[in-house]
Amino acid sequence: MTKLLSVFNNKGGVGKTTLTFHLAHALAGMGKKVLLIDLDPQCNLTIYGISEEKIAEIWEPEDQYIEDYEATRNKNINKYKLVIKNPRSIHFTLKPTEDGTAEPETLPPPINLEENLSLIPGRLTLHMYEAKVGERWSGVYQGDPLSIRTATRIRSVALEYSKHYGYDIVILDTSPSLGALNRNIISLADAFIIPGGPDLFSVYGIRNIGNALSSWQKQFESIFHFLSDEKRENFPKRFVRFAGYTLYNAKKLSGKKSTNPLGLAKAHYHYAIRMPDTIFSSIKKENMIKIPIEKLKESIGKNSVIYTHNTLPSIAQKYHRPMWELPSCGVLEKDDIPTVSGNRQIYENTRSSYNSFAEDLLERLEATENE
Repeated sequence: MTKLLSVFNNKGGVGKTTLTFHLAHALAGMGKKVLLIDLDPQCNLTIYGISEEKIAEIWEPEDQYIEDYEATRNKNINKYKLVIKNPRSIHFTLKPTEDGTAEPETLPPPINLEENLSLIPGRLTLHMYEAKVGERWSGVYQGDPLSIRTATRIRSVALEYSKHYGYDIVILDTSPSLGALNRNIISLADAFIIPGGPDLFSVYGIRNIGNALSSWQKQFESIFHFLSDEKRENFPKRFVRFAGYTLYNAKKLSGKKSTNPLGLAKAHYHYAIRMPDTIFSSIKKENMIKIPIEKLKESIGKNSVIYTHNTLPSIAQKYHRPMWELPSCGVLEKDDIPTVSGNRQIYENTRSSYNSFAEDLLERLEATENE
């Protein structure tokens, strides 16, 4: 059964893209078939995963379709058939719904990043789709077909790709916004996780998420009350579940005797220990996966990925590969070889850290099947 997972924090700059990219690679390396969908209009995951030249190859043929999908398609149907045979952005795929025109018979293929791992890239124009989500939201309560299609299309696209390609997990990358688009992405997923830095802003961001979830849940409960069983089928059977959090990008204390269990600087530790309490006071227990509370209060994978990687992620992004592949990738530029080779063990050890994270996450996702 395919699981739709959203990675979200209301605070930007917490390393969400780095975590998502490496989690996906870890899951793929463990034999899970994974699809990444970049739903952040800033496209950070796309930039991490593929080159700028590849992004241009995807975006440029789409430009006229983003302006007017139906007119461009009808103007040259043979050209359209060629365009849709190649990987396209998520906005291109959502554009027929945005414009209220017919959906294509087949979806564009995803980009294969490596064995078991694919990507549907983002696009800077995705804000246009979000505007339609907000504009048509009131129509969902009235059972308007186009409004329902607009609200649920991201979920249905994810499930269509999963059915065709056999994905086990679809990871929906999001912006830090609590706007209309993320309301639908997060609420209609099976589960979501929160990466957070050890700082004041992440703590307040978690509070905002809790408040938003309560509001969104009330909205969807009202919608389900008014919709027929047939139209209700476009939505998941239940509201999204919180599957856990991880402290991320925390600075490990070095050269000094640790004064706390996590070995963090005092200021970081102060916020690190506040995160689970903030989560449990902000998110309803009924909206959490059914596992022991003690486990939910731990970072996913315990302490496996909580510490900062320093400059390693920036080099990984440069080569569009996970950190552990860099020492043996064979494509490093001359100036990067000494840096990577001199820290080979550090780079390669990140694999076991993300495997631990991925294994714990898989157990938590399995818990969603028991409801």
